[in-house]
Parts: sequence; C-alpha cells; structure tokens
Amino acid sequence: MSTKKYVLDTSVIIDKEISKMLQTGKMLVENSEIIIPRAVLDELQAQASTNRDQGLVGLQEIHEIRDVCNKKGIKINFSGERPDYDDILLAKHGRIDSIINELAFKENAILITGDYVQHLAALAQGIDSIFIKYNNKITHFKFEKFFSDKTMSIHLKEGVYPYAKIGSPGKFELKRLDEKIITNEYLKEIIKEIYEYNPLNTNKFYEINREGATVIQYEKYRITITKSPFSDTTEITIVRPIVHLSLDDYNLSEKLLKRLEEKAEGIVIAGPPGSGKSTIASSLAEYYTTKGKIVKTFESPRDLQVPKEVTQYSPLEGSFENAVDLLLLVRPDYTIFDEIRRIKDFTVYADLRLSGVGMIGVIHANSPIDAVQRFIGKIELGMIPHIIDTIIFLKDGNINKVYELKLTVKVPSGMVEEDLARPLVEILDFENGELEYEIYTYGEENIVVPVNEIVEKKKTNTSNHITKLAESKIKDVVRRFDPTADIEIISDNKVRIKVGKEIIPKIIGRSGSTVSELESLLGLRIDIEPKTPTLEKEIDFQINESGSSIIITADKKEIGSNVGIYINNEFLLSSQIGRKSRIKVDKRSEYGKKLLNAILTSSNIRLKTSR
Repeated sequence: MSTKKYVLDTSVIIDKEISKMLQTGKMLVENSEIIIPRAVLDELQAQASTNRDQGLVGLQEIHEIRDVCNKKGIKINFSGERPDYDDILLAKHGRIDSIINELAFKENAILITGDYVQHLAALAQGIDSIFIKYNNKITHFKFEKFFSDKTMSIHLKEGVYPYAKIGSPGKFELKRLDEKIITNEYLKEIIKEIYEYNPLNTNKFYEINREGATVIQYEKYRITITKSPFSDTTEITIVRPIVHLSLDDYNLSEKLLKRLEEKAEGIVIAGPPGSGKSTIASSLAEYYTTKGKIVKTFESPRDLQVPKEVTQYSPLEGSFENAVDLLLLVRPDYTIFDEIRRIKDFTVYADLRLSGVGMIGVIHANSPIDAVQRFIGKIELGMIPHIIDTIIFLKDGNINKVYELKLTVKVPSGMVEEDLARPLVEILDFENGELEYEIYTYGEENIVVPVNEIVEKKKTNTSNHITKLAESKIKDVVRRFDPTADIEIISDNKVRIKVGKEIIPKIIGRSGSTVSELESLLGLRIDIEPKTPTLEKEIDFQINESGSSIIITADKKEIGSNVGIYINNEFLLSSQIGRKSRIKVDKRSEYGKKLLNAILTSSNIRLKTSR
C-alpha cells in the first residue's frame, strides 16, 4: 500500500484540530506520513520567541502531534525550504503560504488547511487539499464567571487577587472577586482558551499583536493581555460594555437635538476615562443611522456597540491615514473616530472633516477646554472652528457641558486698544450663549483666556477700581509726575488726566512708552490733557499721510515745543515737536483716526503752543 502524505499549514496547526483527529481516528491512518513545512516551524518559533501566544500554541500542538504519531506508528517529518528575510517580510502577503503550497506540490501530498483562501489556491494549482472548518464552539470562557450584570471590567494579574469594576460609567467601585490569589498557571489556562478559540472566526479580531501585548476583540469583550517584557508580570484585563443608551436617554434639550441634526458636523466627545464617551458615541451612531445617514467608524480596537448597518474600520496596514482614501470612496455621511490620541489621528480627523465628512471624535480630556487645547499646535488655530463646531463633555456618564466654537475678529477681552484687534476663536456655552473662553495668538504663542475671570475681574475693578481706587490709585501713580493732577472718570475703562503742559511730554514718554506702561499698570485707557488747554500762540504747519502714519510738520524753530492739536476748536491731544520738526501720529490709533477723518472732511485743524 502506498504511503499517503499530508502537509499541514500554519492555520490548521494553530486551530489544534490535527491532534484531536489523530486521537479520535477521524483522519490519517497508520500508513500515512505527516509533513510539517520548515517554513511553518520557523514562523511559529518566531512568534513564540516574541511572546506571541499563537506561536506557543502552535509549537505545543506540533509536540502533541508528534506524541500521537509515535504511539500510532504514523511518520512525521519536517521538510521544505526555510524562509529567508524577504519571505518573512512578505508573510502577510501570502509568501509563506506559497512556500507551503510548493512543498505539497513537490511531495505530491494532500494539503490540510483551515484557511479557505489557502485551500482554493491549492486547488487552483492542482494540489489535493482538505479544508477543515473549525467547529469547536466554545459556549463560555473561564473568565466569564467573574462577570455579573453590573460588571464593567475584570482585572486579573499574577500574584494579586482578582478585581472588578462594578457599576456604571462614572459611578463604579473596585471590588475583590475572590480570596484566592491569581497564579501564572491559571492565567495561562485562560490565555490558552482564548487563543485556541478559532482566530479565523469572524467574531474575533486581533486588534494589536505585538511582543508582550495582545488586544483581542471578541464580540462584546475587549481582551487585553500583557506579558514581559512589556509588563512586569502577566495580566489580563477584560472590558465589557454594560450600558446601551439611545440619545433619548440623555434628555437632550431641543436646541441641542436640533443642532446635532442640522448643523453639528465637527463633533468632539470628551471626558476622562470611564465617563461614558464610547456609550454616547454609540448612541449617536444609532441616531444618525435611524435618520437615514451612512455611518462608519474608525476604531482600534473595534469595541463600539453600533447597529449592524454601521461598518467598523480598523487601521489599514497599521495606519488610519491609509484608510482615508478608502473611506471617501464609500461616501459616509458621518464617521466616528474612537479614539483620537496620536498626532496623526488629529490630522486624519481634520482631513476628513475638511473633505466634507461629518466627524464625531472621541478624545480623553479632564475638562471641556482641554479637548480644544489638544488640537492646538497640531492644527492651525484659525482652522479649528472649521473642523470642530461642537464639544460634548461627559462626566459620570452624563453630559456635563456643551460648547460651540466660532471664529471672529475683534479686540480680545481685557484689552482696550482698538488696534489690538485680531482673529480669535470664541468658545461659548451652547445652551446660554455665554462666552467662556477666547483663543488667540499673542506674539508667537497661542493663548487660551478664560473670559469669565476677566469679566469678574473687570466688574470688580470697574466699580472698585474706578470709583474707589481711581481717586487714590491713579493719583499715587501720577503723583510722581504732577502732584496737582486732575483726574476725570470718562467711562468704566477710560480716565482723563489733566496736568501742567510742561509735564505732558514726561508722562507720555518716548514714543508713548510711559503712558502705555501706566495704562497696562492701571488696566485703563488714559487721555492726557493740559490743565489750561488754551495756548497763547498758533503756529503754521503742514499735514499729510505717509504709510501708516499722519505727519504734522512745523517750522524748524518750533523743534522741542509742546503743542496742542485742535479739531474745530476742540482739544485732541498734546505732543512735542521732534528733532525733525514734526509730529507723527499712527493712523490706526484713536487720535490718528480722528485726524484722518478731519482731513477727509476738511475740518479746521490747528496747532497751538505757549512759545
């Protein structure tokens, strides 16, 4: 009788089906030969050496196959070429599978595989192949005994007691589950059970599989396994969502519901860990689906509980950037990005939003404003309101705050000069419309300013600063220039100081430096006038525009003279004629604007001096 040869591929070894069939006699008779490709052995050894459990499971299975074969008189050999470095790099593109098929063809053997694509490829090449569909349905895992209806997550670590978070997002407590300390052997049993469950099953996804760290999404469970060298000891954390809420359960105001339906397309859901961000993200996915919208998700791991109509995408070839082009081809109305952490994630969110896709981003933040600050520096400040229009902040499972973002041009709160107007981002409380923060560029820095503090300070300073302190505080400051100065309160943020005409140049300072320092110190706008505005002598001058300035030129003999400038007999300002026999006034200043208007309307402009 001729010997039948069977070549095993990686998938069927990891599934641990062959050892079971050998033991039960369902397949492979005594006059058979099992061939394990060296490429498979090298692949499993490489995985095991980096602490990947698939490699360990596969090597254990080969050991069991050898034991059964020795007992039943079945030959077992290792054959075929070893993969080189390029083969290893191309493994995920089918290079190792190709080597296995070539060996089966060369040996005139039957390929046994649990990979349907591998099975079809073998048949296409004229290779006999047996496809083994994994039928061992695990009804429950060992770890499931730790879960109750209110268990959010369980934490199993070698050398400590098992613990669980019991409750709901924001309202949970950590409880000890057993009085027995978790051993490494017990954790190995759980890990083996998790890995032996068919990894090709469509309900089970390996989201992360690196040296010392594995994340598996199996239906409702997110399983995180860490080992040395990544962690000091073996630990398993299993998270399960226990709350499913619809948007109606959040008791949103009609105003917010209308915004979510009609205007909000750049939404950020923020909050600390365990605050219920993913829960409301799932609720929004369901809400937009019921409104007839096409919804997709970007997730790693894919653990959002969303309707079947919603497709959940993971990183394409390790990157969400690679998935952007594909996502645009499927034309979604909304995409939920859970979670935004790395710089590239912020770029992808912005790119999709500016492409016209409605975006819902989930981000960790301790306060509502922190969610905006995490975008600053990664995206140009002026673009942020075009990318984010609504921030929903969660705390203890409830919506704690909703912000609206707007871009405007104005003088920042707390500043008084009109020429300090600049583009800034306003952050408003969505429900009452109150301005709470302003973000703008000051020098080379992006500044986030809490407007409420400025307003409160201004209220305090206005009544006390102007009424009570103005008389004493301002006099204290001005006393060093003119002890007899007169102070007149014009408005909440403006005063007029009248001093002797010979004092005016001193209090103004070079290029207005002294008066600017006083304005900054007092938090007020200061107008300076002479005590006796009527001057004895009117002088001739010429006035014209030059760039951003208005230039008043007098005779050279007037150099150094203190003069008053009048428009239609009303005093405007005092100044000193400089060394070039001229006075320079910035057109953007209040005085400059009044002078420019006087020139355009042919008003009567005069210069007077006491000389």
